Amino acid sequence: MSTLAAARPMPVDRVRQSLVIAGAVIALVGAVVGSGFAGGTPIPEVAGGALSADATFLAPAGPAFAIWSVIYAGLVAYAIWQALPSQAARDRQRRAGFWVLGSLLLNAAWILSVQAGQLALSVVAIVALLVVLIVAFVILRRHPAESTADAVLFDGVVGLYLGWVMIATVANIASWLQQAGFDGFGGNPHGWAIAMLALFAVIGCALAVWDRGRFAPAIASAWGLAWIGVSRLTGTLVSAPVAITAFAAAALLLLVALAVRVARPEPRRR
Repeated sequence: MSTLAAARPMPVDRVRQSLVIAGAVIALVGAVVGSGFAGGTPIPEVAGGALSADATFLAPAGPAFAIWSVIYAGLVAYAIWQALPSQAARDRQRRAGFWVLGSLLLNAAWILSVQAGQLALSVVAIVALLVVLIVAFVILRRHPAESTADAVLFDGVVGLYLGWVMIATVANIASWLQQAGFDGFGGNPHGWAIAMLALFAVIGCALAVWDRGRFAPAIASAWGLAWIGVSRLTGTLVSAPVAITAFAAAALLLLVALAVRVARPEPRRR
């Protein structure tokens, strides 16, 4: 008999399932407020436009944020799926469920801090969110998916979430530093942006190698990088060198993930 079949739900499992549902609701409410539909200020307009598409050389164009619709849809689907009786006592849910819950609450905390115009606090929130997602991703990587639902609703959603938050963290920190008056020690801002994009590409490629070329985080990060490139060509803060670097980094992440996937395929799910 498998571990899955033998496991019995415990009270903490039911608590976890309920809290994840509640966390998803809180995150959705935060998203609605952050969009400006429920009385909040649209995020690109808060803090004097510090998070707008033309605030820094590392800010993606507005359409990039459409990926949040996909991420939120995935998180809602995950919240519903994990609440099923069959998922209550599963080892993967027990190991990673509370980390996903933490990400939902930190997501809402980030939106709240941004709405309050507290960029420094928003950096703390998004860095914490990134750390929580990394932990969840590592747990899922160490405990492979056992079904298609696992691969899509757990690994896929967390991977997409992580890949985008990596980009969002870079953009958020850049905005905060600029608002704080950091001038790059007098260095060329174009050069700083190119260096940060290159460093991000190295980290993203290392992640792709480590996770056996999982597409979700690579696609989300490449999406963000590509829209940084678009923003640097079509916005008011134009920089062809930064745009070329962003496009090249996006292509590199996808190519590395594909190459690793072909060379080191995931073991077949049971």
